[in-house]
Amino acid sequence: MIRRSVGLIPLLLAASGSPVFAQSHAGHVPAPSTAQPAAQLPVGCVRRGAPTADPSRVGTPGAPVCPTGAVPERAPAAADPHAGHDMSTMGQTPPAPAMPAGHDMSTMQAGQQPAPTVQTDPHAGHDMSTMQSGQQPAPAAAADPHAGHDMPTMGQTPPAPAMPAGHDMSTMGQMPAGHDMSGMAMPPDVPTSADNPGRPPETSPPSGATSGPVHAADLLFDPSEMAAAREQLRIENGDVRTTAVVIDQLEATFADGEEAYAWDAQGWTGGDINRFWWKSEGEGAFDGELEEAEIQALYSRAFRPFFDFQTGVRQTYRPEGDRTDLVVGVQGLAPYWFEVDAAAFLSNKGELTARAEAEYDQRITNRWIVQPRAEVVLSAEDIPELMIGSGLSSLQVGARLRYEFRKEFAPYVGVEWTKSFGNTADFLEADGRSSEDTRLVVGIRAWF
Repeated sequence: MIRRSVGLIPLLLAASGSPVFAQSHAGHVPAPSTAQPAAQLPVGCVRRGAPTADPSRVGTPGAPVCPTGAVPERAPAAADPHAGHDMSTMGQTPPAPAMPAGHDMSTMQAGQQPAPTVQTDPHAGHDMSTMQSGQQPAPAAAADPHAGHDMPTMGQTPPAPAMPAGHDMSTMGQMPAGHDMSGMAMPPDVPTSADNPGRPPETSPPSGATSGPVHAADLLFDPSEMAAAREQLRIENGDVRTTAVVIDQLEATFADGEEAYAWDAQGWTGGDINRFWWKSEGEGAFDGELEEAEIQALYSRAFRPFFDFQTGVRQTYRPEGDRTDLVVGVQGLAPYWFEVDAAAFLSNKGELTARAEAEYDQRITNRWIVQPRAEVVLSAEDIPELMIGSGLSSLQVGARLRYEFRKEFAPYVGVEWTKSFGNTADFLEADGRSSEDTRLVVGIRAWF
């Protein structure tokens, strides 16, 4: 009996002291006593026929080399992070989060906050019974946020939020009762002035609106201060007075050895409707006397947004004789930005003449501008004293290229062609002058 006990001591010591032995045979039934002890097998090798034996790994890369009668152990499978979970409904859209199990929601009322959700145990549903001391646990899978939840409606579209109880929504989107909108029409697309026909009718103010004092603020404030405030308001809204001076041409002309000068200027002072205008133009030779000069004093009244009616007097100075004329004309901005100035003159000797001018500013850049210009002179009769014939007396056409250093100051160069017709040409040729003339002009345009 003692001999048998002494013989078992080495075996007990080997079984208790060798980790390899404990790990490779954990949970297995020992082989018959005639088999080689498990402790002598290399790590990763088991007896052929063992439950974990995998003969297919013999000779494969990474498999251990086992002695005769042993084969490599089956490679451990990767831990399934979803082990123990119900995956039958996987791929369906999750429903609205369910309330935690175990909570009684029957008495919950609208407006109350639900109780905090109990944190889910990440090991819920896992079998931990085979875990032994000394073994390294498999990496824990991430906690499934849907563990323990009822998923039968997963993948379905959540229902629309319910309307509050007690509200009738059957007529939602309909016009309020009692409002008949069938005859409603948009206002016509016409100018916004209320005087134009076709505008929607405007109701008259109630009778009580005009029954009080004309200036009710005078009852609360000093009447003299309120009168001054109303006058200032009138000036700032429709009675603004402006003054301007425009020197359209101040130039020197050169033609066939003859050097001359010319000017054309005008200005105004007044409001938007009523203004006083003055105009002056003339020409002469540098080495001679003044050939012609005139000045006009006009009353101007706007009759269209861009046109003024003008009337007044003109005084003309000529070597042949002076004239005083009654002036009636129009001036303004025609469509396509043509500046137009036309007038008829009736002299103190009964002579009727007319003149029309038109010019246009064609911008090349913000500073370079080309200005074509044309002027015609007409006469109802022959005026031999002034060398003017009846009908179309003369035509003047030119173009000036200016550079605006500033809007108020721009030098220019240009060319101008003048042609006389009919009896006017005959009068000039009889006096030794040419009926056709071409000139180079250099000058300055300014305004302030």
